[in-house]
Amino acid sequence: MHVSGRRRRDLLVLCSLGAVLFATSTGPAEAKPSRADPLQQQVDAVHDSGVVGVFAEVTSPGTRDIARAGTAERGTRRPMPLNGRFRIGSATMTFTATVVLQLVGEGRMSLEDTVEQWLPGVVRGNGSDGSQITVRLLLQHTSGIRDEGLEIPALESADGYRAERLRTYTPEELVELAMRHLPVPSPSAGWSYSNTNYLLAAMITQKVTGRSWAQEVSDRIIRPLGLRDTSTPSTFPLILGPHAQGYAFGTGTGTGTGTGIDVTVLNPSMAVGSGSVISTAHDLNRFYAALLGGRLLAPVQLDEMTTTVNAPELGVRYGLGLAEIPLSCGGSYFGHRGELLGYITWGGATRDGTRTAVVYVSSDGGQDTEQAMLTLVDQELCRTGPRPVRSRAHSVARSPRLLRPALTLP
Repeated sequence: MHVSGRRRRDLLVLCSLGAVLFATSTGPAEAKPSRADPLQQQVDAVHDSGVVGVFAEVTSPGTRDIARAGTAERGTRRPMPLNGRFRIGSATMTFTATVVLQLVGEGRMSLEDTVEQWLPGVVRGNGSDGSQITVRLLLQHTSGIRDEGLEIPALESADGYRAERLRTYTPEELVELAMRHLPVPSPSAGWSYSNTNYLLAAMITQKVTGRSWAQEVSDRIIRPLGLRDTSTPSTFPLILGPHAQGYAFGTGTGTGTGTGIDVTVLNPSMAVGSGSVISTAHDLNRFYAALLGGRLLAPVQLDEMTTTVNAPELGVRYGLGLAEIPLSCGGSYFGHRGELLGYITWGGATRDGTRTAVVYVSSDGGQDTEQAMLTLVDQELCRTGPRPVRSRAHSVARSPRLLRPALTLP
């Protein structure tokens, strides 16, 4: 099977995650000089892995702690914005699963409904059979359906991005791309990540409600929670409001400058339901707190979401739109990784939603970046005791290395 550039990156992340989590949960990192602000120390560690910019926010009742490092634009001294918007990538899946589970709670559909019931003839042929795939299997990533992202040039290379960054895809086109590939063997028994699962969930949402996935996410989650900086942009290619530039298709240099190209402008139609949401660290924390705190789902639906199966590709367990990740201090938290061209995020909340943590970076990262981000979330969710409310971030362009000229591709 041909493995595209994006898929290779995904597989490297997935395969390394188990090792990363093990390293995180088996003991503290090598001791470093203590700082007054442990969150800033963690953010600095993420930045030192070679990304352009980092921002993190941690919340608990009565507290909000934020920190940043690097710059919002390569080759400048412009700091990461305090409430910057970014593409949250696959963290979108938690929004989609929440809407579907709300519809289930309202009796308008069932997790045991099949894809064929709602989308007749859409998943059929080349070994795929929508009559054997339930909504639960879609949300759980156990449907066996392949990822349509294998066929999206804008996500695969710098040349592909330049040529097709403004292209609009229809959901039907994307499903057809996925149907070109044979399904994963034994879909009901195996776990395999696929963006197509959540594209289909978004299509089913529209069939059930008669309204678009974007409208349902807005009316059921964004507006009720007051997520003022969160949006579902459909085909609109710009990130409005304060934001850091995103960079991709390069290799980390360890200097914070990167070697990728600016990929901030993107028509996100290829990621409907699976990765198109734009948000902020603050809004994501509000969302996770509300979700795990029981404000968005009835107890029975929240139990369904947090009932997990083994996800061997990740080295963790996965529920319906949420991963369950072990904590080094014992127990676990629920959250999701997200990546869509130039932005990577990790975030989640404790089981009761009382403590949340979100961190994002604005350029490609390798295993060191992933480990540093996971360690940050782990350490902050494990931290206990009162902390001061902070109204400003602490660190901006803290190293002369950030003042070097930007590296660009022709």
